[in-house]
Amino acid sequence: MANEQQTETTLSTEAARIPDDALIVIAVRDMVLFPGMIAPIAIARPKSIAAAQQALREQRPIGIVLQRNGDIDDPAPDDLYRIATIANIVRYITAPDGTHHIVCQGVQRVRLLDFLPGTPFPAARVQQIPEPSTTSPEIEARFLNLQRQAIEAIQLLPQVPPELVAMFQGTTAPGALADLATAYMDIKPQDKQEILETVDLSVRMEKVSKQLAERLEVLRISNEIGQQTKAAFDERQREAILREQMATIQRQLGEGDGKAAEVAELTAAIAKAKMPPEAEAHAKKELRRYERMPEAAGEAGMVRTYLDWLIELPWALPEEKPIDIAEARRILDADHYGLEKIKSRIIEYLAVRKLAPQGKAPILCFVGPPGVGKTSLGQSIARAMDRPFVRVSLGGVHDEAEIRGHRRTYIGALPGNIIQGIKKAGSRNCVMMLDEIDKMGRGVQGDPSAAMLEVLDPEQNGTFRDNYLGVPFDLSRVVFIATANMLDSIPGPLLDRMELISLAGYTEDEKLEIARRYLVRRQLEANGLSADQAEIEPEALKLIVKGYTREAGVRWLEREIGKVLRHAAVQIAEGTAAKVVVSAKDITPVLGQPRFEGEIALRTSVPGVATGLAWTPVGGDILFIEATRVPGRGSLILTGQLGDVMRESAQAAMTLVKSRAGQLGIEPSLFEKSDIHVHVPAGATPKDGPSAGVAMFTALTSLLTDRTVRNDTAMTGEISLRGLVLPVGGIKEKVVAAAAAGLKRVMLPARNKRDFDDIPKGARESLEFIWLERVDEAVAAALDPAKPQVEAAE
Repeated sequence: MANEQQTETTLSTEAARIPDDALIVIAVRDMVLFPGMIAPIAIARPKSIAAAQQALREQRPIGIVLQRNGDIDDPAPDDLYRIATIANIVRYITAPDGTHHIVCQGVQRVRLLDFLPGTPFPAARVQQIPEPSTTSPEIEARFLNLQRQAIEAIQLLPQVPPELVAMFQGTTAPGALADLATAYMDIKPQDKQEILETVDLSVRMEKVSKQLAERLEVLRISNEIGQQTKAAFDERQREAILREQMATIQRQLGEGDGKAAEVAELTAAIAKAKMPPEAEAHAKKELRRYERMPEAAGEAGMVRTYLDWLIELPWALPEEKPIDIAEARRILDADHYGLEKIKSRIIEYLAVRKLAPQGKAPILCFVGPPGVGKTSLGQSIARAMDRPFVRVSLGGVHDEAEIRGHRRTYIGALPGNIIQGIKKAGSRNCVMMLDEIDKMGRGVQGDPSAAMLEVLDPEQNGTFRDNYLGVPFDLSRVVFIATANMLDSIPGPLLDRMELISLAGYTEDEKLEIARRYLVRRQLEANGLSADQAEIEPEALKLIVKGYTREAGVRWLEREIGKVLRHAAVQIAEGTAAKVVVSAKDITPVLGQPRFEGEIALRTSVPGVATGLAWTPVGGDILFIEATRVPGRGSLILTGQLGDVMRESAQAAMTLVKSRAGQLGIEPSLFEKSDIHVHVPAGATPKDGPSAGVAMFTALTSLLTDRTVRNDTAMTGEISLRGLVLPVGGIKEKVVAAAAAGLKRVMLPARNKRDFDDIPKGARESLEFIWLERVDEAVAAALDPAKPQVEAAE
């Protein structure tokens, strides 16, 4: 030890000499030294100090003996036990405070015979007691049992070093094991002295085993009580104590009461949030609950999260800037080409909002195929009104809680998407785009479309109540704009709350202009190019539009333009060209052969093929109706994955042709000798609906009269058995598809003239419209004149 020093012997050289056959004896209180043990002994009596120094100077062993009564300061020979332990002094230490210590190692048991008179410290003649070495099955059995008991007792003690267990496991002598176990056992010194005086191995081990058994029982009970106490002291109590300790430490460091500071901060935040009276009263009530809760309470975190939501919501209405109609018109024209009627309706909407800011504005719903600009129109409206824009995707939502929020009783509860969108926008008068409102589902958790009824009703959404918030939130200043691809899946009551604005697909000219104005510039920026590095000629753009895309919108067109510009970017990056000008002849090496071609003339070059018009969720499309005649028994064969309604249209067309066979110049016996097969190509695609009735009637008439259908004409309309042409839907999309396919004429039901104004101007100017009242007019307008009959020579 650093503060310890080896003492110098101070015993007078004139002290009486102890005979060599005598043993210097040191009497000790309350401890017994066993052979083989090393133990420190504190000595304070002058005789003991002199004895230790004399033995150290002469390098003699000493005898360590227990005195019978520890209260005696100067014990006489009769006050000492007669069995002692010879020990070697390993170290003599004098501490800085003047106390003396010796470290002794026990060697052997001895019997004190008689003490020498006239010595300055006790000294006696002794008789050594050798350790028995006899073995027997009984001793071996007692040895194993004692070893097991000792190891078990040690393992029950707290923080026992593993070396001590190894010491007991490594002891092989029965006597040494008994002495070792007794030395570490917590028993009275008199009991230890009794074991020291027991020389017989069998008796000694029996006594030690009995003492160990008693200590084991005490240790087991103590350990069991400790485990029960620890279990009762559960995690919540532990956390509460730790938090209290933390609060005490903070107070000692002068940091103040953390909970009080937090409550004061929340109080100031609630006052600053400018909530309505009902919401503010509710927030203060929850704050008082939170203040009374211990921080360890499980509900404390939930209440704190709830208060954060209330505080962070934009309750106050910001100052609204006046709407500039001219600027709004400029923004719409800059962001979108064409769509004049749509832009006009948006300008009307903005004008009403400007003149009547507090009025109940309608909920606009943009309906159209993908890629026609529905979402970007909503962004343009937000820019024109100078308000934040937030998009809420409703596609795949099938849980009512996604709209109204979860109740706070549930773990992980959150407000619904509407409130989350308001918080994200940071303003109560934002423009909120409800994207894909037609894709909402219905599950066991409720009907989210029913929850949307309150959101989209101007008469109700001023007091919209989210289940999580539990207080009304005013949505009347939010500008809601919905988008949808089709209306069939939107429930009637929800559809009734919205004003529908239909966006049809673009014509080829419109796509070309959109690509020139917007798409090329956007893809140049996306691919790290500038206008000085790459350019696409108009003829190349026209080829991409006609030969590589056939869609209502322009998303696929933008992808194809991106491929062309990426090819140019490779040349610029490699340094093989400073500027790349893409012409029409460069398109095929980059994009491959054109995917679409004018196949209408080829398909309608034989009798029995008519071109129909179809509506799909992604816009209009052309549809070929093919009919052929084979020998048979008058059956009608229908193929092409036709739905029930379309199959019934084909049967009605066949019946109508039979009923007008004489008028059309068809031999009646032809039906009895032939099977008629009607096929609609693209057989892998399901098809349904009544609007192909006119095309089927025309195809059958063409087949049976051997007259081809004009290859520049397409048609749509439902037929009745009386020969009437009935109105159908999707006129705008179908006409746009006809114009995009390069057709020149379209035949439409006369009762669909009301849809003429919805058709884009470009399509109206490029097509000739034939309005049909009856199927006879369709035959007259669609079929080519009959071929002249060549009479055989007589």
